[in-house]
Amino acid sequence: MPQQPTRRGMRLPLNWLGLVPFMLFALLFLILPTMKIVIGAFQTQDGSFTLQNLIDLNTSSIRNAYWTSIKLSVATALIGGGVGFAMAAAVVFGGLPKRIRGPLMTFSGVASNFAGVPLAFAFIATLGPVGLITMWLRTEFGINLRAMGFNLLSFQGLVITYLFFQIPLMILIITPALDGLKKEWREAAAVLGATGLQYWRMVALPVLFPSLLGTFALLFANAFGAVATAFALVGPQLNIVPIKLFAQIRGDVLGNPNLGYALAFGMIVITAAANTVYIVLRIRAERWLK
Repeated sequence: MPQQPTRRGMRLPLNWLGLVPFMLFALLFLILPTMKIVIGAFQTQDGSFTLQNLIDLNTSSIRNAYWTSIKLSVATALIGGGVGFAMAAAVVFGGLPKRIRGPLMTFSGVASNFAGVPLAFAFIATLGPVGLITMWLRTEFGINLRAMGFNLLSFQGLVITYLFFQIPLMILIITPALDGLKKEWREAAAVLGATGLQYWRMVALPVLFPSLLGTFALLFANAFGAVATAFALVGPQLNIVPIKLFAQIRGDVLGNPNLGYALAFGMIVITAAANTVYIVLRIRAERWLK
């Protein structure tokens, strides 16, 4: 007797069932809110279509907010990327004990996600006007940080605070790229008479350049979108986009949520561009390191 055809097409894809909670979570808390922001940026408060919200972004206050946010993001990405790269290189190539790498990577995984109000409170309690280190330096050594011009509740204070999660994020991302540098490349460079500096300048850094540039783009996007830490630390006294957006959505300034949607839409465009650069360069770097 001829065999009955199997009904594979009727089977439920149970192996995809585990993705349902994640897909549902992403739909409710990422995709739908993003769509609401994009649509709201092109609407008036009564729901009609308009471009005025985007035109209003060209005011001096909002332009300054974007410019301050860009400067903050660039500064923390450059400093955090440089320090993080040096720490990762020291662990991978510096001859440090192997037992240091595990705790460093574990701490980096925790610290890269430690932000918001707890991080702001930790820095205020440490480096604030009456913080632990501030008072210790004043009483023990007569060093007055405030008299020297340091103020945690300012742009420079926000840069220092952001470095707490920017440096660990750099370590997490760049360490696999450093591990991917083949020992044969260094040995070949040494056989040909290259010094260590020449190896890094002519071999290692050109190979790592896509990873470094992509990581810089990711650090930029990470700092540009941070809002809770900035608001908890400096409040409305610093004119950056996340704080201005928060004020617009709550209606504390102009009471125009749609202008807030336009601000958020501008942030989405900038962070999406930075993340796209990171993804493209990351793919390119992985091809080199295979």
